[in-house]
Amino acid sequence: MGNMRILKDVDKKYCFITEMEVRDYELDCEQIVNNANYLHYMEHTRHLFCKEVGMPFIEMHNSGIDAVVRKVEIEYKSSLRSGDRFLSCLRMERKGPRFVFHQDIIKHNGEVCVEGIVTIAVLKDGKLSRGDELAIYFADYLK
Repeated sequence: MGNMRILKDVDKKYCFITEMEVRDYELDCEQIVNNANYLHYMEHTRHLFCKEVGMPFIEMHNSGIDAVVRKVEIEYKSSLRSGDRFLSCLRMERKGPRFVFHQDIIKHNGEVCVEGIVTIAVLKDGKLSRGDELAIYFADYLK
């Protein structure tokens, strides 16, 4: 995670953390990150997580499995600006056939910018699934 200092508790709370940096084109006219970009940060984090656990999204899709966003809840707490480095963190749980990702975006000083909850449904060959195909990969990370 580069030279960023992370609060001790951050590592304990999440099962996956990646460091990112704000790019100038992600800003709106107020010179803060446009709200839609936080959704991109969270999606990119989920994709990196899936790759790390051994099931990249393209392999998932090619094997007939599609993880689709069913619901997103997001609370914006503070803004990121050009050049800010931040942590995109996630932890996950399973609720029946759905996977729920709790995702936070945290500035280098520990200030939380965004708290999000993303609920994922799983399709197998185009049909709704119980998600067991992915649960195998996520087993060590599910609460």
